[in-house]
Amino acid sequence: MNRQTKSHGLTQAATPVGTHEGYMPGFGNDFETEALPGALPQGMNSPQKCEYGLYGEQLSGTAFTAHPPERTWTYRIRPSVKHSARYTKIDLPHWKSAPNVDPDVISLGQYRWNPVPHSYESLTWLTGMRTMTTAGDVNTQVGMASHIYLVTASMEDAYFYSADSELLVVPQEGRLRFCTELGIIDLEPKEIAILPRGLVYRVEVLEGPCRGFVCENYGQKFELPARGPIGANGLANPRDFKAPVAAFEDRETPSTLTIKWCGQFHETQIPQSPLDVVAWHGNYAPCKYDLRTYSPVGAILFDHPDPSIFTVLTAPSGVPGTANIDFVLFRERWMVAEDTFRPPWYHKNIMSELMGNIYGQYDAKPQGFVPGGMSLHNMMLPHGPDRDAFEKASNANLGPDKLDNTMSFMFETRFPQHLTRFAATEAPLQDDYIDCWDSLEKKFDGTPGRK
Repeated sequence: MNRQTKSHGLTQAATPVGTHEGYMPGFGNDFETEALPGALPQGMNSPQKCEYGLYGEQLSGTAFTAHPPERTWTYRIRPSVKHSARYTKIDLPHWKSAPNVDPDVISLGQYRWNPVPHSYESLTWLTGMRTMTTAGDVNTQVGMASHIYLVTASMEDAYFYSADSELLVVPQEGRLRFCTELGIIDLEPKEIAILPRGLVYRVEVLEGPCRGFVCENYGQKFELPARGPIGANGLANPRDFKAPVAAFEDRETPSTLTIKWCGQFHETQIPQSPLDVVAWHGNYAPCKYDLRTYSPVGAILFDHPDPSIFTVLTAPSGVPGTANIDFVLFRERWMVAEDTFRPPWYHKNIMSELMGNIYGQYDAKPQGFVPGGMSLHNMMLPHGPDRDAFEKASNANLGPDKLDNTMSFMFETRFPQHLTRFAATEAPLQDDYIDCWDSLEKKFDGTPGRK
């Protein structure tokens, strides 16, 4: 691991986190950063006395014996036990966790939704989360959930962390600020963020209303996929991931901390802000990534590779080569393959595929799959281009063609994805989606040489 060193002079005593100075590059690097000079111990993790009267505390994202271990040492104004009191169970009815199998909801089918409309309500990161699908089991730490977020209001003196999962955030509209224990991440469409399990943060609206997608990963952490024969370059390069520099709050104000734990939500009242980490070092940290830096690869002679070549991040499972989750990106790219049907082909897949459209038009479904919309093709259910896309691609001039103004993604998992009642009855489901294949014609007549 490379060690990234940066001294950061942001001190925000008695004021909220509001400004920051850049990010540190690299994915999974061992970073170090301090918001006050000398706050970070050198040569050791746990000195008898820390500078500025700080407390040393470790946040472990893996078991101690994991290889490589992922952990971050923090040096904070108060230890986290001072940000934890008696808990009261609360209800966030639209945020569901697996297993969540509703006997009255049919998850077997090909589904597509229009964008979930913005609400006139004041919705925060917590109250604006709308679960669409769940898979696996949060209690055994396998599987995932997919959500739509609708956020119109900042969290004020309110904080959150998930003990269940890391969150992959994919904005589609609006701009958000994630004020975390380890620093600040500003996020906008065409970027993503990863928020690790156990990390405390507050979400503010920079420009709203905000809408986007969230993949909640119950299993092993997201990592960069093995490139194999692709080699050392291309796809998502580690240097393009950015971790925040240290920033802290020293605010004595009554606050609320909400925790998601085993699919339930609990709330505790504390007398101060928990974002009080003055310095930290380690390899367990939030990060952001600009999707426009993703360098796709593809066929340069004939045939259509599997969509796995577009994997940005993967969360492994216990089965080698079969992911708990793959995050796959379909962005602008050149199409040059000769004598080849270029859009995604018809297929059935052992993996279940939930897609979202960030902007533009998707080549396999030129109509109906609109920005902010989603589709679900569950495991072993056939799907592929509609008739118009098939006819256009079958008869196109196969010169070099730039697939432009497009960015969509896929949350793909080895588990079947079960629809929530919200997805089945409240979200704007396109009831006629299954009909998009009705006009596909039988072309076979047994004549040799006919195409």
